Amino acid sequence: MRLSAYVHGNVQGVGFRWWTRSRALELGLTGYASNRPDGRVHVVAQGPRPDCERLLDHLKSGQTPGTVDAVMADWLPVGDPIDGFSER
Repeated sequence: MRLSAYVHGNVQGVGFRWWTRSRALELGLTGYASNRPDGRVHVVAQGPRPDCERLLDHLKSGQTPGTVDAVMADWLPVGDPIDGFSER
């Protein structure tokens, strides 16, 4: 399963992408977290749906760097393989 989530709030320049990468790797997920020009962070993660759901729970937990105001998530079929989990 592929999770595509846009995270809104004060999430750039606060270590949010690094934190997201760490949580994703702990769950064995592949993908990336990238800053968007409008201040959001786009998180794409691939792996078993229960593990992607756990990552989504982490993103919404209130225990992240910065301040998360909202997370908009979509579920998609797995796309092209992604090696590792990167910060973009």
